[in-house]
Amino acid sequence: MLVPTLLVLLFCLRGHAGLSPHFLQQPDDLVALLGDEARLPCALGEYWGLVQWTKDGLALGGERDLPGWSRYWISGNAASGQHDLYIRPVELEDQASYECQATQAGLRSRPAQLLVLVPPEAPQVLGGPFVSLVAGVPANLTCRSRGDARPTPELLWFRDGIRLDGTTFHQTLLKEGTTGSVESILSLTPSSHDDGATLVCRARSQALPSGKDTAITLSLQYPPVVTLSAEPQTVLEGEKVTFLCQATAQPPVTGYRWAKGGSPVLGARGPMLEVVADSSFLTEPVSCEVSNAVGSANRSTALDVQFGPILQARPEPMSVDVGEDASFSCAWRGNPLPRVTWTRSGDAQVLSSGPTLRLPSVGPEDAGDYVCRAEPGLSGLGGGAAEARLTVNAPPIVTALHSAPAFLRGPARLQCLVFASPAPDAVVWSWDGGFLAAGSQGRFLVETFPAPEGRQEQGPALISVLHISGTQESDFSRGFNCSARNRLGEGGTQVSLGRRASASFSKQKNLVRIPGSRDGSSSRGPEEETGSGEDRGPIVHVDHSDLVLDEEGALETKDPTNGYYKVRGVSVSLSLGEGPGGGLFLPPPSPLGPPGTPTFYDFNPHLGMVPPCRLYRARAGYLTTPHPRAFTSYSKPTSTGPPDLAPRTPPFPYAAFPIPSHPRLQTHV
Repeated sequence: MLVPTLLVLLFCLRGHAGLSPHFLQQPDDLVALLGDEARLPCALGEYWGLVQWTKDGLALGGERDLPGWSRYWISGNAASGQHDLYIRPVELEDQASYECQATQAGLRSRPAQLLVLVPPEAPQVLGGPFVSLVAGVPANLTCRSRGDARPTPELLWFRDGIRLDGTTFHQTLLKEGTTGSVESILSLTPSSHDDGATLVCRARSQALPSGKDTAITLSLQYPPVVTLSAEPQTVLEGEKVTFLCQATAQPPVTGYRWAKGGSPVLGARGPMLEVVADSSFLTEPVSCEVSNAVGSANRSTALDVQFGPILQARPEPMSVDVGEDASFSCAWRGNPLPRVTWTRSGDAQVLSSGPTLRLPSVGPEDAGDYVCRAEPGLSGLGGGAAEARLTVNAPPIVTALHSAPAFLRGPARLQCLVFASPAPDAVVWSWDGGFLAAGSQGRFLVETFPAPEGRQEQGPALISVLHISGTQESDFSRGFNCSARNRLGEGGTQVSLGRRASASFSKQKNLVRIPGSRDGSSSRGPEEETGSGEDRGPIVHVDHSDLVLDEEGALETKDPTNGYYKVRGVSVSLSLGEGPGGGLFLPPPSPLGPPGTPTFYDFNPHLGMVPPCRLYRARAGYLTTPHPRAFTSYSKPTSTGPPDLAPRTPPFPYAAFPIPSHPRLQTHV
């Protein structure tokens, strides 16, 4: 009792002197192998009282030999404050959290976790040490590690020191949550070359980095490997041919079976067959089937017969984007092998020799038909050619077509030609204050239809027409833009509307003759009787009261068309809008409104109507024909007039058009 009292007194005196107990060293987390020795250090300064260790909160005792814990003891110079905990040998139950405590000073070290590692045992390969497999048949090899290894071991497969892939890992847990058996499955399809190979399964972990190995040896069984030959290979009809069938197998061969064209050859049993060649051997190959206890294998061969080229695979049409590579392939069969060349349709220049034609970074100029040609064989038979078309996809190319000048407040039309592969999503007309792709909007109407077909090697095109009913002053000064877009880009052009000088008329009823009409029921005016006897067509009454006089108010009697329309009495100059089907249409007359009031022409009566064979008499006082089809339809019209290219417009590179023909119109007043 005297010694503890003195220690407490000394501790109090030092505390008053400013010195307090503290840790000089605290234990850290520790990893130990099963059966090894573990040491957890603890050192205190300015403390000579009781020191004890706890395990998961349980005090081990204050004495240094720790009675009751046969594998535990405290070691070190107590006078210098050293109180290390030793455990030997380490067992699984020693895995816990440990603390060093200075009881009388109320000090506790940080907890130190002791982790006990258990090395894995040598793995077991099911079916080892010799595993029998069948060549060509998928198989699984299972490697299993048992025991309470900590941490869970990793199972690896090796062959000749090289790690193998294609394994799956499976782990089984016991009810208590601890690790049970661990398996690794190697999936492989062996071949005859694997016979006698050695595979190693290795179990390794942090407790045993080098691991423990288990080796197995593969024993392969495989069906026959057959080689079939004919001697001589090239024969004439009636000559003898000897077929030789050779095979290697494990286990040995048990039998042979011969067939010709799939039908058994009666009486043939051994590895050799002698026959007399005839024409049937060209199309009916000879086969040899060899068997053993594992399975069978079959090989066949045909005699070598000379024949001319025969087309086996035609080149396929291709559609590629501009700038990409294109290639064609064709296959010809013949003996000897035919010479295959590639040319462009209509051109004798050889582009390439062989079964494949490659065109790098194609452009629009590369579009067209390509010919794969094979020359006849030595016998002079066979040979021929096969074609395939190359389509080059590029952004749309839009070209303005010639558009006739128009009168103020009269009808007008603007045209553009669009080529695009792939086809454009839409052709759009835009101007100041609006845009239109199809149908009508106010005074504007758009229709798009296929252009006349060009040469066979060139792609199709579209013609888009913007119709304007009742032109205004602004229409002649603004620009109209025709644009098209596909997935490769956009193209466009600007089209301007030209203005034609206004015609002058006196306010009277006039007669207009339609050329080419066969309507015999039309009456003729007195002035028509003195003309020639040719059929000038029916006469239609036209009210020109909606047309204005010239600036002096005088009636202009000079023919403004220079004889083109053959006007007598009063000059008539009409801007006729020509539809894609060849029909002509004009806006109906309407009283003149205030200056700047647009004339509106309703196209609805003409939508979907069948085009007539000729112009008809318009009792409403104006000339018109129903439009050949609905404006919004993309179907090819019954008859399409050719477009007029503007002066100095470069030829369109993708389509050719017939020579334009312009019907003439005679008016008689």
